[in-house]
Amino acid sequence: MRNRVVAAAGSAGFFVLAPGIVAGLIPWLLTRWDAEPIWLPLRVIGWILLAAALAVLISAFVRFVAEGLGTPAPIAPPERLVVGGFYRYVRNPMYLAVLSTIIGQALILGQWILPLYAVIVSAAFYAMVRWHEEPVLRRNFGSQYEVYKAAVPGWLPRIRPWQPPKSA
Repeated sequence: MRNRVVAAAGSAGFFVLAPGIVAGLIPWLLTRWDAEPIWLPLRVIGWILLAAALAVLISAFVRFVAEGLGTPAPIAPPERLVVGGFYRYVRNPMYLAVLSTIIGQALILGQWILPLYAVIVSAAFYAMVRWHEEPVLRRNFGSQYEVYKAAVPGWLPRIRPWQPPKSA
C-alpha cells in the first residue's frame, strides 16, 4: 500500500511539472490565453480534443500508479511494465495526449504559434522515446517489452486493443 501512496504522490508531482509545463505554462507564455477570431466549429473541436486529451493523460498517470507501482518520471520508474488501459492501443498515450492538449488549445484560441510549438514538442518526444525510454524499457523488461513493442504501435493507435499473452 505504501508503494502506491508514494507512487501516487510522485506521479501527481510529475504531472504538475512535466505536462503542466509543456502543455500549460509554455502555451500560456506563448499566447497569454489571448483568443483570436476563429470559426466556432474549430473552437468546439478544440474543446473536445482538450477534454479527451486530459482524460487520456490522467488515466495514463493513474495506470502508472495502479498497474506499474511507479511513476512516469524517469527518476521513479514503474516496477512493472504498464500495458493496460490506453497502453493497449498505443505505446505512447501520454505524449499523444500532451500534443493533443496543445493542438486543442490552438483550435480554442486560434493561436497558430501553438501548432508550430507542437511540432517542436513532438520531435523532442520522439527523441526521448527513441533514444532513452525504449532502451531503458528493453533493459528493464526484456522480452516482455519486446512482445509488447511488436504488437502495439508507438504513435498511431490500434483499432482494437491488444491482449497481453496469458502467463503460465
